[in-house]
Amino acid sequence: MPNPKRKRLLPRSSRRPLWQSAMLYLIVIVWCFIVLFPFYWLITTSLKRPIDVSRGPNYIPYVDFDPIPDHWQEMFGSQRESTFRHFRNSLIAAAGSTLLSVIIGAMAGYGLSRFRYYWGRLGWDNDNIAFWIISQRFLPPAIFIVPFVLLYNQFGLIDSYAGLILAYTMFNIPFAVWIMRDFFNGLPIDLEESARVDGATRWQAFYRIVLPLSAPGLVAVAIFSFIFAWNEYLFALMLTNFNAITMPVLIAGQNNTRGIEWWFISALTLTAVAPVIVIGLLLERFITRGLTAGAIKG
Repeated sequence: MPNPKRKRLLPRSSRRPLWQSAMLYLIVIVWCFIVLFPFYWLITTSLKRPIDVSRGPNYIPYVDFDPIPDHWQEMFGSQRESTFRHFRNSLIAAAGSTLLSVIIGAMAGYGLSRFRYYWGRLGWDNDNIAFWIISQRFLPPAIFIVPFVLLYNQFGLIDSYAGLILAYTMFNIPFAVWIMRDFFNGLPIDLEESARVDGATRWQAFYRIVLPLSAPGLVAVAIFSFIFAWNEYLFALMLTNFNAITMPVLIAGQNNTRGIEWWFISALTLTAVAPVIVIGLLLERFITRGLTAGAIKG
């Protein structure tokens, strides 16, 4: 009998040539360098003295320059209150809009996946409605600035968390609906029908059966909604004055009477991107599954 623990060797014709493997690794290394070098530049710049920054590109610590922690100490020292306040503003706006986007996107996507709609004399069905929803993201956000400012000024939403959350949710919902609709289309409807036969309501089947199975799609939508809201600059600039200013606006405004302090901006930028990087690394597998499930099964 053959030994089941013995490894099965691939046929010689199916093995990748050595030069192809070397070329593949070379491409990956070059691409990693391109992606990671800006972060290395930010880290080294945040540890340089102003005179080292003005001298030109110096790359290697302790060789080209002597790193100092003064700018980080300033950010979490004398500037601690301002840094934490703007960080909190970004976190509240991003988390609030993400929660609303996931809830509304999941319910709307489920409705477009499980029910049949017919929109008036246009004769639109579910596919047309879904495309119309996602088409709202094709419009440039700048065209909404003036209506938003006038409307928010009338309802007292200028420089408020609620105003930012509503604006970000409006832009996140089309993407959330589109992704969740495709994901629900890939889930078998037999499980819901079995739950309905056992006495569960439509809502109970959705809450107890569909949502747990759609966790990868929900996480993917949440991550992309959070990243958009966290990095958004234009609406945060126009709809806030002082209390609700977010991190992107704070970083862009670091041009004082002493000139642009690149070392301090680098420290602020690293602080701003750290949460997004951590979330992306921890939930990367959900992002891939959530974005590909609908395309493969739908």
